[in-house]
Amino acid sequence: MTLTPTLSALTNLALEQHDDGVWVVTLNRPAKRNALDEATIEDLIELFSKAPRMGALAIVLAGAGDHFCAGLDLVEHHDEDRSPEQFMHVCLRWHEAFNKMEYGGVPIIAALQGAVVGGGLELASAAHVRVADASTYFALPEGQRGLFTGGGATIRVTDLVGKARMIDMMLTGRVYQGQEALDVGLMQYLETGSSLDKALELARRAAANLPLSNFAICSAVSHMQNMSALDAAYAEAVVAGVVNTQPDARERLDAFARKTAARVRPNS
Repeated sequence: MTLTPTLSALTNLALEQHDDGVWVVTLNRPAKRNALDEATIEDLIELFSKAPRMGALAIVLAGAGDHFCAGLDLVEHHDEDRSPEQFMHVCLRWHEAFNKMEYGGVPIIAALQGAVVGGGLELASAAHVRVADASTYFALPEGQRGLFTGGGATIRVTDLVGKARMIDMMLTGRVYQGQEALDVGLMQYLETGSSLDKALELARRAAANLPLSNFAICSAVSHMQNMSALDAAYAEAVVAGVVNTQPDARERLDAFARKTAARVRPNS
């Protein structure tokens, strides 16, 4: 018998579970601009480790207050006066949290506003889709603070914007926002209204897909990016063999064959 896990008490995350399988997870330290302390990272590990087995079909990740996330809690970092070994282990916990997000198989839509800075950008880049509003700005100010990224920016942010832009952001403190941020790939959607409303719309659309298809899209694609081209082609064929013959797809395939399924149309 497989037991469904339960979540432990969350310290710095607020969770809403909707009847349609969409969860809204909100970073809940608005007075700290939702900066990531050790407790918040442990919350993220707890939630994203268990969400796939608790029926989450899609997750919206948002921030309370005016900002999504201002990055590493520098006050905690200063006060803890960590050794190199201690901070290495802090970074490894960040990687644990963000890997659970990227590879967990549940679509994660980040609803961004205000600061998406430093570790906040690392967190956002672990989501599968990013939606920003007009207030959103992106930066990696580590260079100006005598720091270096430790939560995967060298991997995920570089994948989004390229090595040259990533280095430029860290060296100069360059801030991206608005259409320029959209153009370089820091988000996929730029909303004049609420980023949360758009993120919920996208999450509900994704939640209507078959879970196994979403798992492959949100996990296998990332794994394949880590492989050689030859290995990725083999892995893709294996995953397609499993996903494209799943029994739950029969009704949808029948509808397509009978020409009763919705067709793909260009935006009007």
